[in-house]
Order: sequence, then C-alpha cells, then structure tokens
Amino acid sequence: MPLESTLIIIDNSEYMRNGDYHPNRFQAQADAVTTLFQTKVDSNPENTVGFMTMAGKGPEVLVTHTKDLGKILGAIHTAQDKIGGVADIPTAIAVAQLALKHRSNKNLRQRVVVFVGSPLEGQGADEKYMIRLAKKLKKNNVAVDFVAFGDGIEEGERSILKTFVDNANSSDNCHYLAVPPGTHLLSDMILNSPILAGDRGIPEEAMGDVPSGSAGGGGGFEFGVDPSLDPELAMALRMSMEEEQARQAAAAQAAGSSSAGAASAPAPAAAPSSVPAQTSAPAAATAAAAADDEEDEEAMLQKALALSQGQDVEMADHAGDGEEESEEDAIKRAIEMSMKEHEQQQ
Repeated sequence: MPLESTLIIIDNSEYMRNGDYHPNRFQAQADAVTTLFQTKVDSNPENTVGFMTMAGKGPEVLVTHTKDLGKILGAIHTAQDKIGGVADIPTAIAVAQLALKHRSNKNLRQRVVVFVGSPLEGQGADEKYMIRLAKKLKKNNVAVDFVAFGDGIEEGERSILKTFVDNANSSDNCHYLAVPPGTHLLSDMILNSPILAGDRGIPEEAMGDVPSGSAGGGGGFEFGVDPSLDPELAMALRMSMEEEQARQAAAAQAAGSSSAGAASAPAPAAAPSSVPAQTSAPAAATAAAAADDEEDEEAMLQKALALSQGQDVEMADHAGDGEEESEEDAIKRAIEMSMKEHEQQQ
C-alpha cells in the first residue's frame, strides 16, 4: 500500500450550487472527499490527509495533515459557508505544495487531489503557465490527480488539465478523471477509478477508465464487476466472454469455408447438362423394346388367326432359334400359305 501524505483541494466556487449532481455539486464533492480520506487512511496507518479550498476570498488550508475524520467533516461544514468567488487552481496547488513540504513525516510521498467543477479562468486557463507548474511539481516529486466534473470538464480535444497531468506524470503516478452528470455518485466513480487503485491494492490495469458517457452501474470495471469484491464472478464472466468469442470465430470460419465451397460449385454443376445425353440411351432402348413387344404381339395374333382357320403354322421356326425371320422368308411363307388356301378352295 502506498505511504503518502495527501492534500485534497475542493472547488467552492458559485458553480457548486448547481444541482446536476445529487443533491448538488458541493455535497457530491463532500461525499467524495470523505471516501478519499477513508480509503487513504485505511490503506496505511501512517498516511495523513489535509483539506483546503481554492475559491471564496482565495485558497485557504482548513485542515493540515490529520488522521481524524471528524476534522475533515468539520472543515467541509466550514467550507460550505464559504461558497462563492472563482476557483484559482494554480495558486491553490502552490499552497498545497508548500503545506506538503512541511509534513511531519518526510518519508511520506506527496500527493495533491484537485476537484474542479467550474470553468478554468485566469492563469488556470493559460496552458503554458500550467505546463511550467506541472514540471515544477514533477521536479519536487509531487503527484497530482484531477477530478473534473460539471463545468470542469473541458470541451473539445484539447484539455489543459490533461496536459497538466501528462507533464506532471512520473511512473504513472498522476491521473485525470472526468465524471459527467448522471445517476451515478461522484464518490463511487472515484472509488472505482485508478486514483484509488493503489490504496485498494488493485493493479491499475484492472481498473477500467471511467467512460465519458458512463451512467454508473458498472463503475468503469469490465463487465461492471469489481474484481476485488467478487473475483470469482469476474473470472466467470471473462471466461464466458472468451468462449463466446471463440464460438463466433468458429462460426465465421465455417461461414467462410462454405462460401468458398459455393464459389467452386459451378464446375461440377455443369455435369448435369450431360445427364440427358446419358439417359437418352436407356430411353431409346426402352422404346425399341416396346416396339419389339408390339411386333411379337401382332405376330401372335396372326398365328392365332391362322390356327382358327385350320392353317398349318410353323411354330418350330420361331421356337428353335428365337430370331426374327427375314423379310424375304416372310414373303415366301406368305406365298406358300396363299397357294395352299387356293388349292383347298378348288
């Protein structure tokens, strides 16, 4: 757990009266301060926390390094009566650095947590000045965390606060967190952010960044589950997701192979065109057999007619070889039959 001396700077400007955060910006900020204090002190018994404001008549330190939650709650109550004015971020950070410099335990690392809920004004809106201040803090080993909410969230791609954090960052010890309005609590979003990951004993890689459009519920965690509270559920959800991804990949591969098979199908498909040619031969044979059957039947009728008239019929010729008689033989036989019939009539 980190061994730190932390000084919390809150925004007590006129913008804190807005009710876009429940119940209003100042109370949401006060709950977040309590969460920060409790988490810092619980993580290490040597840790201390201070408290100051940066608006009103000017930046003011209300509580120096303490481990007493009652002093922090009393300072929050005092700050509530001093809402007004404009936030002076650079001056407040400079005062906080001076207060941390005079900490009793020099072994404690220095950290400043700044709540910004109002638009940047004055030197706080000067990017070059803020970069110089950030480099000075980095040189003096002072880590800085910014919690932007309400009007403190800058519009557009360029963000002075993000640039400040990037220049003050050393070994990923500085963080920027933007919490838009929503049904979530500001304190919950901070608790589940990388700002308190080290104090909770959770690797920062496991702490998802809070999305800019988050509406709470997930707390920025993957699958919406805190792995430190329910590691088995988090692991089960992760395994289920991996299995589903593997199933989808297999389905996509099968679909790809089937489409490739369909593309190569036209070559074999040409084969059916030859089927009629192949089937025409059996059809012709069938037709010929039918014709032969008709001829045999006609021949049988003729023989039956001849027998009924008392004529002699040479059955042996057909029974012997079974071959069809030629046309010439048929003519000869017909002539003989006619001559015999003529002789009988005479």
